[in-house]
Amino acid sequence: MRCDIDYKKIYRNVKYPRLEFKTGDLVLILSEDHNPEEIIEKHKSWIYKKKDFIRRSLEASKDKKIFDRTEKEFRELVYSIVEGFSEDMSLEFNKIYFRKMRTKWASCSSKKNLTINKLMRYLPLNLIEYVIFHELAHLIEKKHNKNFWSIISKKFDNYEELEKELFVYWFLIQKTKLNYKDR
Repeated sequence: MRCDIDYKKIYRNVKYPRLEFKTGDLVLILSEDHNPEEIIEKHKSWIYKKKDFIRRSLEASKDKKIFDRTEKEFRELVYSIVEGFSEDMSLEFNKIYFRKMRTKWASCSSKKNLTINKLMRYLPLNLIEYVIFHELAHLIEKKHNKNFWSIISKKFDNYEELEKELFVYWFLIQKTKLNYKDR
């Protein structure tokens, strides 16, 4: 069996192998006793679908504009949006942290801390607002279940479109290497 799919292997002490497309390239996380060719063959359909999605996202990114805010402007913007949404939603948050994140735009901890990916500063305002609202909604509903998406849809009824657009920007930022500027 010969594999025609390019991939990178990372060996770790894992029980189950996994496939990742974090930056658009296929990475296999596996232990020494896993056969990468078998894993690729088993998940070939999923891999091709994911590669096609990434290709379409990259194609769509050609029409997108990167926003270049200073770190100070970005932080002020985030604080303003968080405070506005948390007041509208009658929510309390603890702290906001800013750091470069490899796989997420933001996160919300059980301690009510928001962590914002520094790469969000390159996003258009509507996507920054969406990501922040999404994370604040986790203070009401932790899981991405029906109730969570109901909360999201009250403010962003086009959330599915926004989620796709976030992927487009993710790959655009990766492609333009802006992420290296923010180390």
